[in-house]
Amino acid sequence: MKHLAAGLMIAILFSGCKEGEDVSRQDAETAGTPAGGANPAPETGSSLPAASVEEMQVAGPSTGEVAVEGIHAGAGAPGESPVAAPAAARPNPDPDPLTRAVGESGLTADERTFFFFERPEHVRGIYVNSWSAGSRRRMAALIGLAQRTEVNSFVIDIKDATGYVSHRTAVPLAREIGATGEIRIPSMTWLLSQLEEAGIYPIARIVIVKDPLLAAARPGLAVQDTSGGTWEDNNGTVWLNPFNRGVWEYHVDLAREVAEMGFPEIQWDYVRFPDAPASALGRARFPGREGRPRTEAIRQFLAYSRAELSELGVDVTADVFGVTTSATRDVGIGQVWESFIDVIDVALPMVYPSHYWKGSFGYEKPNSYPYEIVRRALEEAVERSAGMEGAGATRPWLQDFTLGPPRYEAPEVRAQIQATYDVGIEEWILWNPGSRYTEAALAPAGGFIEEPMVRIANEIVPVSRRFELFDTVTVVAEEGEGPEGTDSVQAPRRATDTTGVRRGGRGQGPSAAE
Repeated sequence: MKHLAAGLMIAILFSGCKEGEDVSRQDAETAGTPAGGANPAPETGSSLPAASVEEMQVAGPSTGEVAVEGIHAGAGAPGESPVAAPAAARPNPDPDPLTRAVGESGLTADERTFFFFERPEHVRGIYVNSWSAGSRRRMAALIGLAQRTEVNSFVIDIKDATGYVSHRTAVPLAREIGATGEIRIPSMTWLLSQLEEAGIYPIARIVIVKDPLLAAARPGLAVQDTSGGTWEDNNGTVWLNPFNRGVWEYHVDLAREVAEMGFPEIQWDYVRFPDAPASALGRARFPGREGRPRTEAIRQFLAYSRAELSELGVDVTADVFGVTTSATRDVGIGQVWESFIDVIDVALPMVYPSHYWKGSFGYEKPNSYPYEIVRRALEEAVERSAGMEGAGATRPWLQDFTLGPPRYEAPEVRAQIQATYDVGIEEWILWNPGSRYTEAALAPAGGFIEEPMVRIANEIVPVSRRFELFDTVTVVAEEGEGPEGTDSVQAPRRATDTTGVRRGGRGQGPSAAE
């Protein structure tokens, strides 16, 4: 195993870990939809939907569950900007012995510096936000879910879109800019020991270009405004510049630290350019670009990070927009399938049905066709990777949240998982911003006793009927219409096939928002 090599590089393995008080944290991070955001709109320079998960990410402690319209009760999302809580609600956690070992205090005989994780044959995971990862109560519940079901992997926030690092990092720049000001995982030692004991494969999620702390402390690392100073999009958000090597180095330093702790996989999120209207992007300046396309910056960062972390034996993976499986041209964010798939170990397209444009793949209401949308999107990914030498694997992000009708419950979630399997992909990750999942959609550890139900052809049917119903829906969708209340992208389409379904294709990608 590649990560075993990383373990051999650690000179000392110590046993034992410090148990500390259970600090009650927010179990979720407010309202949202998918990791890394929605699909961009098809028109040149158009913006993403206001309901995009990326744009709804807010972090902060909470004492109770919050029912949010459009998503499951208790859901939340990793953060756009932190929400301060009263001091009494945020007690200072005990120092983490793992961080002390890496930082100023040196090693002591009862501290571990490395944890070993064996990669499962097929990664089947869930997203765990940093507040949940730092809560012993929530972690016990999530580990219990994994032990009862097919789940074997957790994607854990190391740095989300607030810019805060979840643990007590020893990376000097993180400390200098105040990124350690909101510790959500009080003891990484405790967390990793629990996951190691349970046999759960941890994946370190690190957000790149959404980092208000780094942008404020190092404005030269941000996108610049043609009129001077840092550029802001129409929502007042500052973005880091993917062409800037200093942005690369900071995030690789954070990744190296957690890889040395034992995380066997680094997952980059927000590894892209701003999604904003052309009117706003007209003011944006990217120092270091020198006429190069955006896709080159994304490719070079991913290749750089993979090379820098190679000696640690970790996998390097990246979250990408779902539309990248279908669009053949850059939609303005620097992500084109062929430009990145051969420089990463795994691509994770966010193929959430709720984020597809009306008429995508021939379906007037994509959200009502979770099996069909996921299958169409992933068929495109498989086809494109097959033509690329050295292409990484595909592992989709799937939707376990509700955004518009129908409500996503077990049949809708299971339909997406089954669609993934039916295209020959054996791995997936579920996204719920509050880290609360639909257990009935997951195969029990001993296998299903009764045949699961799935939503196919906008009907709830036994999974065994999926081939009977797949490709039976004929849709005549008007060009340019999107789902109510969103600006989600329309996947490219081609002529109607013999089944009467307008099949998704790669020949008419949205134009680039240059």
